[in-house]
Amino acid sequence: MIDVPYDLGANLRAHGGAEGAEFADALPGLAGRFLGEWGLRPDGAAMYGMCALVLPVVREADGRGAALKLQRVDAETAGEPVALRVWGAADAGTVALLEHDGATGAMLLERLDDQRPLAGVADDRAAVRVLAASLARLVRVPAPPGMRRLEDVVARMLEEAPGAVALLEDADERRLLRDCAAAVREVAGEPGDRLLHWDLHYDNILAGRAQDGRAGQWVVLDPKPLAGDPGFELFPALDNRFDASEVPWRFDLLTGELGLDRERARAWTLGRVLQNALWGLRGGERRTAPDHAEIARRLLGRN
Repeated sequence: MIDVPYDLGANLRAHGGAEGAEFADALPGLAGRFLGEWGLRPDGAAMYGMCALVLPVVREADGRGAALKLQRVDAETAGEPVALRVWGAADAGTVALLEHDGATGAMLLERLDDQRPLAGVADDRAAVRVLAASLARLVRVPAPPGMRRLEDVVARMLEEAPGAVALLEDADERRLLRDCAAAVREVAGEPGDRLLHWDLHYDNILAGRAQDGRAGQWVVLDPKPLAGDPGFELFPALDNRFDASEVPWRFDLLTGELGLDRERARAWTLGRVLQNALWGLRGGERRTAPDHAEIARRLLGRN
């Protein structure tokens, strides 16, 4: 019997409603099912994020270490196995997908070294360079048909923005987010066609293992994929390990490494600031996250 970590169950119930609670209750049986069907045995303590349970396992057939990932299938996660296959075929530096069950979303993935995330690299600039190089490999790949599209995400944002932004308590923040909406409106007509990760921060890049011939390599995992412009990918690298003084340097490095037009990339990054603010407003927040507002100010030259 697999015990579901308390925090994961609480997250699923808090953010997923009845469906999240149902999935949390089903996780032990789901884990047992795929341990049996895919010939796996547990090989360490369970890991988890906001919505996924990850079990270190060993394949009985060949002794290969792997990771069994269980998560609800929704708009953000449905494209993950497709994206991993496409990136894998292009040798884009992503975790290998070994098995997948379409009905439940269960995936068996290559085992990486969870003790060596990029977040553990002490030198901030060295970590940003690794992330930038990883992003450059990902976004050179065209999105396959059927992937969720940035143009649809942006259309909903721009429709919601006027009424939502008016709820902010601070007049300067209202003006800042209206400027973010205006910037993304200028590029919305050309949403792009690259395969995007959407959530590439420093904990979503782990070291590979010698068992799979990846010792010393950095490997990307946990995408929330969509089709769109690579400029929409930069925000996590600016926000995570936040340092306001480093925002311009990071932005310059990222746009240079990915070969992006700076003005378009700036507009799409401001779109990510707007997206996060709208999520907060839906949850009852009436202030913009200070780090996010500072990123927007720096990109708009208002620091």
